[in-house]
Amino acid sequence: MKNIIEIKNLKKYFKDVVAVDDISFQVREGELFAFLGLNGAGKSTTINIICNALAKDSGQVFVDGLSIDEDMQSIQPKLGVVFQHSVLDDKLSVLDNLKFRANLYDMPKSQFQENLKFLAEKLEFDDILKRPLNKLSGGQKRRIDIARALIHNPRVLILDEPTTGLDPKTRILVWQLITQLRKDKSMTVFLTTHYMEEAAEADYVVIIDGGKIVAKDTPNNLKNQFAYDFIKIYQFDNKLLDILKKKKIEFNQQKEFIEIEMKNTQEAKKFLVENQESIFDFEVVKGKMDNVFLNVTGKHLKEF
Repeated sequence: MKNIIEIKNLKKYFKDVVAVDDISFQVREGELFAFLGLNGAGKSTTINIICNALAKDSGQVFVDGLSIDEDMQSIQPKLGVVFQHSVLDDKLSVLDNLKFRANLYDMPKSQFQENLKFLAEKLEFDDILKRPLNKLSGGQKRRIDIARALIHNPRVLILDEPTTGLDPKTRILVWQLITQLRKDKSMTVFLTTHYMEEAAEADYVVIIDGGKIVAKDTPNNLKNQFAYDFIKIYQFDNKLLDILKKKKIEFNQQKEFIEIEMKNTQEAKKFLVENQESIFDFEVVKGKMDNVFLNVTGKHLKEF
């Protein structure tokens, strides 16, 4: 697979504040790419630069081999963007908002109707097409934001915190649609999110902190490198407690199990073999992306 997005030595300053500090990364065509960081880390700034909504100070950005400095007019139809804050017109109906978006790309009426029918079905907004945006709930508006970004069949969908605050049903609808489009059309998805379960499903993850990239790899490799495993022991001989205390092994005793942190799976396996006569029921739990983020940045990734 080729790189659909390439970022080279990107920098952006706001007076004395360094928003994006010499970052470089690539997004492969067709992958789900997750960009993680706290608010103010530089995620939205990077997205706005890719979309040409914000000027960079230095560096290079390429989309499908085209430079944003020279070929932005050719790049724009390739991008669909869902910003953190809605860019829809509250005074227009759902249908008119989507028509206006389609007209920007000179989309034939028949193609618009076909795309609209597909999106309205998948995101379940067929019954509110004639309703003004200012009469919709937050979840309904978010669905229309996503439909707006997809109405022209973009090659790259950029999602800036797309599901924050959504009810579970709407979040499921959105991800079912995205999964289908990735499968059927090899659409690339560039995602920023606070939801670790979304990041864990990504093909590749870049963690940004203070405008700098602090880690990047597949979720599994990041967890192997930065997150510890845990052994949860549900049934055990009381001798195990004496062994743990004697060897000064820290453990967390809950009502139904004992939890012990392990550096990796090999260490967990060794511990279980050495103490198999005292352990009767257990599971080894891999570290999660929450642990990765905390260990890489020293910060908790909270939802806002």
